[in-house]
Amino acid sequence: MIKKVRIAYIGGGSRLWARNLMSDLALEKEVGGTVALYDIDFQSAKNNAFIGEQLMKHPKAVGQWDFEVCQTLEEALKGADFVFISILPATFDQMADYVHIPEKWGILQPVGDTAGVSGLFRALIVMPMYEGFAKAIEKHCPNAWVFNFTNPMTMCVQILYHVFPKIKAFGNCHEVFSTQKILARALEEKTGIKAHHFDIHINPMGINHFTWITSASYKDIDLFPIYREFALKHQKEGLDDGKYPSGLTVFQSAEKVKLDLFLKTGVIAAAGDRHLVEFLPQSMYLKDRATVEQWKFFLTSVAFRKENMEKGNRSALNIIAGKEEVKIVPSGEEGIAQLKALLGLEELVTNVNMPNVGQIPNLPLGQVVETNALFRRDYVHPVFAGDLPEFPLSITQHHVHTHQELLKAFDHKNLSYAKKALRQDPSVSHLPAKEIDAMFDEIVSKMNPYLDYYKAK
Repeated sequence: MIKKVRIAYIGGGSRLWARNLMSDLALEKEVGGTVALYDIDFQSAKNNAFIGEQLMKHPKAVGQWDFEVCQTLEEALKGADFVFISILPATFDQMADYVHIPEKWGILQPVGDTAGVSGLFRALIVMPMYEGFAKAIEKHCPNAWVFNFTNPMTMCVQILYHVFPKIKAFGNCHEVFSTQKILARALEEKTGIKAHHFDIHINPMGINHFTWITSASYKDIDLFPIYREFALKHQKEGLDDGKYPSGLTVFQSAEKVKLDLFLKTGVIAAAGDRHLVEFLPQSMYLKDRATVEQWKFFLTSVAFRKENMEKGNRSALNIIAGKEEVKIVPSGEEGIAQLKALLGLEELVTNVNMPNVGQIPNLPLGQVVETNALFRRDYVHPVFAGDLPEFPLSITQHHVHTHQELLKAFDHKNLSYAKKALRQDPSVSHLPAKEIDAMFDEIVSKMNPYLDYYKAK
C-alpha cells in the first residue's frame, strides 16, 4: 500500500532541483501524494507542474504524485508533512555584483555562494527570507520535516533554528558523495574491487563545503593508506588525467587541491576544490588566474549561470509545446531516501547539516555543522563525529565567527557586524582594512532593495 504525503516545495519553479525531485518521485513506488509548488515566479511553478504530470505518465514511471501550483506560501504549507526549500536568493544580477565586484581587488570566487565575500552577502540577503519561511512553517505546519537545499547552507539552516527553535530541519549537500566516489576509485585502482560509493563508510565533519573525513573504510579495509598512495600518484595532474580543460565542465575540478590538502594535513577534504579554496587564505590556491589554472579548477561566471538558467527555461517551454520529451533521470540525491526513513519505511545514515549538540565537541554548541546523522521514523539525530582536526579547525573557527556576526547583523538590523566579519575572513585577510571596507560599501550600494531589512531600525 502506498503511503500518501504532502510535500510543500518552496522554490517550486526551480529549473534544476525541482526537475531532479520530480524524476526521483516518478521512480518511487512506496510513497505518493501531492507536491505543492510555490514560487515567486508563478509561471515557472506552473511549468514544473506540467512537467511533473508528464513525468508521471512516462513508461518508466511508477510514482503516483499530483502537482498543485500555489499562489501563496501559506497555501503550499497548510497540511504539509515535508517542506523542501530550494531557492535562488535575489537574482543573478545581484550575484554578479557580489561575485564579480571583488575581482577589482583581486578576489576570485569560483562558486560564490557559501564563503568569503559572496557567501557573506548571500547570507545577508537570504536571512530575512528564511525568517519568513520559518515563521510560516511554525504557523502552518510546525511538525513538518524541512529539507534545505539552498546555499549558503549553514546560514540557511542556522536562521531557521534561530527564528523557530523547535523546527525539524536539516540541510542536504551532495559534495561528500563525490568524495566517496573518489575513495571508491582509489580502492579500485589499488585492489580491483568495484564498490558503490554508498558502501564507502566515512566519518565526515565540519561546516558545509568545508567538510573533512577522519576515517574511511570499505568493509574491513582502511582506505586512508590507499588514499595516500592514490594522492601521491595523482597529485601532479589531478583526476582528469591530463585532459584539462576539455575533460571537465565549469562546475568540476581535477581535485588537485583536495589531494594536496590531504598530503599536507593527513585529513581528507570532503568538498570539491571550487568550494574548498573559497574558505582558505587567498595565497594558497586563489592568488590569481594563473594559480587557478595551475590547480585545475574553474571560475564559474554568473554570465554562464544565466545561460544555464535560460537553457532550463527553453527546455521547459519545449516540453510544454511537445517539442521535447521528458526524461526520468535519477538525481543521485538522498532526499527521497531521507523522506522514506522519516516515514519509518527504512533506516538511513547519511551526512546532513544540523545544529551542533555535541557531535563536534570543539565547535560551539548551536553552530550548524555537517556530520552523519541517523534517520528513523520521525527522527533525525546527529552521529558523534569527534573533534575537528587542527588544520581544518583553525580555518573553520574564522568562518564560525563570521556566522555569529551575521546573526548579530540580522538581530540588530545593522550591517556593521557583517563588515566586521568580512575584515577577518581568510579570503581577504591580505587586504588592508580600508580596501575591504571600500569593497563592502560598493557591493552594498548595488544591493538595494535586498538589504533594506538592515536599514529598518
